[in-house]
Amino acid sequence: MTGMSVTSADYSRSAGTSVNVRGEHTSSATAEQTDKSTASAKKSRMSVQRNRVSLWHGLDAGGMVSLLRLRPELNLRNADRLLGGVLMSGANSLLNAVSSLIYGRRVAAQKLNRPPLFILGHWRSGTTMLHNLLTLNPELGFLNLYQCLNPGHFLLTEKVIAPLTEWMLSSTRPMDNMPLSWSLPQEDEMGLCVSTLLSPYIMIAFQDRMDVYERFFDPRDMTPKEQQVWKSALLSLLQKFALRSDQTPVMKSPTHTFRVPTLMEMFPQAKFVYIHRNPRDVIRSTVRLREVLFTENSIGPLHPECWLGQTVDVYERCIRSYENAKHLIPGKQLVEIGFEDLEANPGEVVHRIHRELDLGGWEKTRPLLTRALAEFADYRKNSFRPDAEMDSLVRTRLAWVCELYGYDVNKARVA
Repeated sequence: MTGMSVTSADYSRSAGTSVNVRGEHTSSATAEQTDKSTASAKKSRMSVQRNRVSLWHGLDAGGMVSLLRLRPELNLRNADRLLGGVLMSGANSLLNAVSSLIYGRRVAAQKLNRPPLFILGHWRSGTTMLHNLLTLNPELGFLNLYQCLNPGHFLLTEKVIAPLTEWMLSSTRPMDNMPLSWSLPQEDEMGLCVSTLLSPYIMIAFQDRMDVYERFFDPRDMTPKEQQVWKSALLSLLQKFALRSDQTPVMKSPTHTFRVPTLMEMFPQAKFVYIHRNPRDVIRSTVRLREVLFTENSIGPLHPECWLGQTVDVYERCIRSYENAKHLIPGKQLVEIGFEDLEANPGEVVHRIHRELDLGGWEKTRPLLTRALAEFADYRKNSFRPDAEMDSLVRTRLAWVCELYGYDVNKARVA
């Protein structure tokens, strides 16, 4: 998600073609870990800027009622977020209805101009960096932050409301102090979350209740009715994109890594890029992302004691889900890359993806990519202090992932 009040994964584009950075997500633990994590989180949260906009501001009235029926944990400190969400839900319902009256038939009849391209990979594996670099190609497009937070009415309201409400966003993302804008590329998972609540991103309101949201990673674990709603919401997002653009939609949500069978069923011609990264770097950065994401969006108390354990649980499930399903993707529709290779030779890797997936537009993309990488050259990633418990979990629980992708289980890079 984005750095507004929702945050996304690694590198992100500012107003022009420059490339910047970001973060993202998930975690159980022992009593000692709880004390350490809580103390660390309290210290770190002091530096996280409180935003005026949160994920819940995208809900309509029905979505807000459904959320509250699930009995999320609430507290007074975050009452303003809940109140803001309640007030916005009424406005969203009205705007959604008007937009449906004006655009509903056109959206329903709209065929996809091109099969989508899905970027897969766990949070903090480089998915956002890849998203931004690929969509420098004029033939590849994306859903932006405003569209994903307001999936029901952005066709109607974006041109007017987005410029008028830009001031409500923080000027920079809390994770990296990079510029923030409604026009930034965003995860379509945010749109699926606010339009259906059938998304693991509701974990923000249920941090210590994984049972509430864990079936939403994979649509095959949902009820038949929920599956239908979820598929319709994803298709509708793509139809709305196609109504505005004839570009190939590049969909970047780490959650889609769990959904390869369903995505292949829905879009048999879709193309995929899968990116992996050293598990030690991913876990460290994901725990930090969870801290920022929850601090910015929570409507109840934080539960830092859950962050590490759940992060490792979800990471393992993510990798297994992809590895067990990737055989469903025809060879010419899938490219796998390592983050370390992308970081070291971004131009070469992006060119390889274009070539192997036959994306087209490379000659137009090359000068834009060269300029973006030049602007990015001085960027320095965040560094994290050593964490013995976290490293121990990686060496024990995730040694199989290191072996699978060829990483040294005892070494981590700067995250």
